Amino acid sequence: QVQLAESGGGLVQPGGSLRLSCAASGIFFNINAMGWYRQAPGKQRELVATITSGGSANYADSVKGRFTISRDNAKNTVVLQMNSLKPEDTAVYYCNLKGRDSTWPFSQYDSWAQGTQVTVSS
Repeated sequence: QVQLAESGGGLVQPGGSLRLSCAASGIFFNINAMGWYRQAPGKQRELVATITSGGSANYADSVKGRFTISRDNAKNTVVLQMNSLKPEDTAVYYCNLKGRDSTWPFSQYDSWAQGTQVTVSS
């Protein structure tokens, strides 16, 4: 069974930094991409950043230049370094993993972590 373990959320002042980590275990398929999404109160879940197994990263416009996503394929971990945090970054952040079997029937997988709270406030 796939498990995603998050760490690193918390309370930080505007302009501060936080580092989120996510470690995947129980993987029995090829991982295509790992990433982070967030959901603020009263809003829909939105993409923050994703990174493919080849290292291609994709960022939401709102975090470009402030957040950096990185990945260790050997350890099945993904890290989100968040700098210059703003109050509007306050949300629950969810780690996500997408993958697929390498053999027929090539089943696809989409796993989510429990979420970690990030609060940016003075």
